[in-house]
Amino acid sequence: MALSRSARLGAAVTAAASFMVIAASSAPVQGAPGIGDSYFPQLGNGGFDARHYDLDVAYAPGTGRLDGRTTLTARATQNLSSLDLDLQKLEVTGVEVNGRRAAFTRDGDELVVTPRATLRKGRSFTVTVTYGGVPEALGGPIVFGSDYGWMKTEDGVLVACEPNAASTWFPSSDHPSDKATYDIRIKAPKGLTGVSNGRLVSTYDRGGSTYTHWRESKPMATYLATATIGRFDVRTGTTPGGTPIYVAIDPTLANSSTVDVYAVTAAATDYWSQVFGPYPFEVTGAVVDNVPAAGFSLEVQSKPVYSAVRSESTIVHELAHQWFGDSVSVAHWKDIWLNEGFATYAQWLWAEHQGTRSAHDSFLAAYNVRPADSAFWQTTVGDPQRDTMFASAVYQRGAMTLQALRERIGDTAFFRLLPAWTRLHRYGNADTADFIRLAERISGRQLDDLFRTWLFTTGKPDLTAS
Repeated sequence: MALSRSARLGAAVTAAASFMVIAASSAPVQGAPGIGDSYFPQLGNGGFDARHYDLDVAYAPGTGRLDGRTTLTARATQNLSSLDLDLQKLEVTGVEVNGRRAAFTRDGDELVVTPRATLRKGRSFTVTVTYGGVPEALGGPIVFGSDYGWMKTEDGVLVACEPNAASTWFPSSDHPSDKATYDIRIKAPKGLTGVSNGRLVSTYDRGGSTYTHWRESKPMATYLATATIGRFDVRTGTTPGGTPIYVAIDPTLANSSTVDVYAVTAAATDYWSQVFGPYPFEVTGAVVDNVPAAGFSLEVQSKPVYSAVRSESTIVHELAHQWFGDSVSVAHWKDIWLNEGFATYAQWLWAEHQGTRSAHDSFLAAYNVRPADSAFWQTTVGDPQRDTMFASAVYQRGAMTLQALRERIGDTAFFRLLPAWTRLHRYGNADTADFIRLAERISGRQLDDLFRTWLFTTGKPDLTAS
């Protein structure tokens, strides 16, 4: 079939326009400086997917100086003329992309890297950053008013970075939606132990230094990475269920608590594996350091870190996070109740398991102790806002939500739901809407009203109405 002249002309114009659209869509652009999280808009980075971090850090406790070399392996999700990494305050002395020197500039807490050639969509690349300086802990209202991040101790440093402090000690895409695997190598003065995530690959002394190499082979959010350094008494072994365990305790705390951290860690790891599904990581454990100024503990992946204040209940809470927060991570920080509400509910389940109090009674105790006019009931748990993202309501009302759900759908459906959730989103990210959909599918019930009341409506819920 032959085309008329006008038809041929129209086809040519259409083809030219299509080519221009394709060319424009494939033109290299700068990666976004953040993923657009409503609480931390500049955290994380657009245009690539982080796959693996190689971190080499050397720390001098006497001066507080950290020297580091980070190599990020990533895959471009668009053609990139440049890309951003998050890095707070430390000085950068060199950047390479795919082994070739690259230009870089600083824009606040953003490190802007411009490679010599375009990074093509779908292809993997490496960025190596050499940097150094004295990391500073972050403060403010977010974490109970406590400092957090890189916290100096008498003999080293405790590193606990939720939600936004990983980029105080290594360049990264610092948002939980961009998870990666890790190799972390720590150089510290001889006599000090460097503890990090995953399994211990090697440790040796050379000259006046001790070198440790840790490998986290499962995807991990940046805030869960640690490089805690100090004098520790270390105990290793396996739990009765067969999971390797590594527990490091500051010797100054050896006789300050009646809690057997090793035994509780082993028991809780095995019990949660029965309730929540298989333990998601290669190693379980704990790092207990003497940091009185740190008023919190953190669910560091594979080895939660604890300040001097600790209890059996705190340990079971942080270990529950290995499933809820570490393996299944929030897609956006506003969904933080999926971490803290679940881990708090785990404390209620532990008491139920121990025979000391039912989860129903824990629910009633938390509900009844707070009058209707308490400010506690004015937090919107499903979107608590950045500076109050760790408000007590996120923990306690989040746990109440789960008990209300359990009583609505029954134990059979509820205890199918928990391992189904951890299995469906294992090593990934999820949000509140995902959880509601799964709860409705497993229970066969419509649950919008329950979640609307407990997560998205302020005020004290009426138990008789629900």
